[in-house]
Amino acid sequence: MNRQGFAVLGCSLFVFCFAGMATGAEEACITCHRTISPGQVADWDFSRHSAEDVTCSVCHGEEHTDAQDFREAILPDEHVCAQCHEEQFSSFVRGKHNFGWSTLNALPVTHVEPDELMEGGRGCGGCHNMGVKSDAQKKEQRDKGYRYQNNSCDECHTRHSFAKKEAQDPRACQQCHMGYDHPQWEMWSSAKHGTRWFVKQGGRLPENAQAPICQECHLPDGTHENRTAWGFLGVRLPLPEDKQWAADRVTILKALGVLNPETGEPTARLEVVKSLDMVRLTEEAWLTERNKMIKTCAKCHSENYAREQLAYGDSMMQKADRLMAEAIEIVAGLYKEGIIQRPENYAFAYPDLLYFMRTGGGNMARMSHIDQVLLEMYMKHRMRTYQAFFHVNPDYAYWYGWAMMTKDLGEIKELAHTMRAAARMEK
Repeated sequence: MNRQGFAVLGCSLFVFCFAGMATGAEEACITCHRTISPGQVADWDFSRHSAEDVTCSVCHGEEHTDAQDFREAILPDEHVCAQCHEEQFSSFVRGKHNFGWSTLNALPVTHVEPDELMEGGRGCGGCHNMGVKSDAQKKEQRDKGYRYQNNSCDECHTRHSFAKKEAQDPRACQQCHMGYDHPQWEMWSSAKHGTRWFVKQGGRLPENAQAPICQECHLPDGTHENRTAWGFLGVRLPLPEDKQWAADRVTILKALGVLNPETGEPTARLEVVKSLDMVRLTEEAWLTERNKMIKTCAKCHSENYAREQLAYGDSMMQKADRLMAEAIEIVAGLYKEGIIQRPENYAFAYPDLLYFMRTGGGNMARMSHIDQVLLEMYMKHRMRTYQAFFHVNPDYAYWYGWAMMTKDLGEIKELAHTMRAAARMEK
C-alpha cells in the first residue's frame, strides 16, 4: 500500500474511533442519569431531539464525566438552541418575552425583595427569567449560586422533552399568566373561548370547531414575537384627545414614576420603559398591534364586530383611569401635606406604584397602608377591569375588576379622612 493509502486508512480509523468514543460517552451519560434523574432521560427519550440523535453533549458539552464534576456540565442558553432554531430565536428576541428579565431588574421593588424570590426564581423571577441575558448578568447569577435560570426556551418547551405540542397547549401559558396581577388564564379558561376549547378537548365538538387558544391570538403561525397594543401597564402615548382622559393618564404616569409629579417632565424611568418596549409610544405603534389583533379576531368574527368589541375595552380603560387618577390624587395630597412622609429611596413625595406592596421603599417600619390599597387598585383590580374586557370575561370585568376598583376608591377616601383627622388631633 502506498503512503497516500496509509494516510487515508489512518484518517478513517481515527474518525471511526473518535465517533465510537463520542457515542460511548453519550451512552454513559444516559445510563448514569437513568438512575440519578430518570425523569430527565424519560423526557429526552420521547423527544424529537432523541429521534434526531441530538444527545447530551450537544447541549451540555463533554467536560462533565462523573458525580464530582457535575458543575462542568454546560447549562445551555438560548444561543445553543439558536444553532438549530434560528428563526424561532430571531422572532423571540423581537418580542416582549425577551424583555422579562430586564424588566424585572428595572423595577425598584425587585431590589428590596428577597433574592430567592427574584434571582432564585420562586417568585417574580420564576416567570421573569425570560429574556436573553448578557454575560455579566449570567455571571452575577452564577456568583449568587443560581445556575438554572439560564434559558428562556425551556419556559414553554420544558426540559428535556422540548416538545412543540407542549408549548402549543394553552396550559403552557398558565404557569405565568395567572394570579394576582395577570389572571389571563383564569379569564380565558372561564370565558367562551376557553370553555369551547375544554369542550372540544372532551370530544363534544367536531375537530374543525373554532376554539381559540392563547397561542393563536398572541403567537399566531408559530411566531415567537409577541406584543400587545396596551401592554402590561395599560398606558400608552400619545395622550388621548379627550382632556379628562389625558389628565388622568398623566396622573397615572406620574405614579409610575415616568413623569415628574411636580413639573410633568419625563424622568429617567421613562427612558427605561422605552428601552424595554413596555408601552406603545406612538399612535402608529399602537395601531400596528391593534390591527394585528383585529386580523386575528376576523378569522372567526366579522371585522366590524372585532373592532366594536375591542373599542369597548378602550372605553372601559378610560373609565377605569378616571377612578384610578382620583385615587392617586387623594394619596398624593397626603404626601403633599406631609401626612405621609416620603421614603428615602422614593424620587418624589408622591405614591410610587412600582414599589408594589413595599410602600416604605423597602423599609418595613414605614409602610403606608393607603398606598398598599392604591397599589392593589392599580395592579390587581384595574388590570382585571381592562384585561377581562379583552378576554371577554364578564365576571372578571365587573366583580373582580370594576366593582373592586370602586370599593378601593371608597376605602382610600375613608382612610384619607381618618388620617387627616388624626393629623389634626396631633397638632
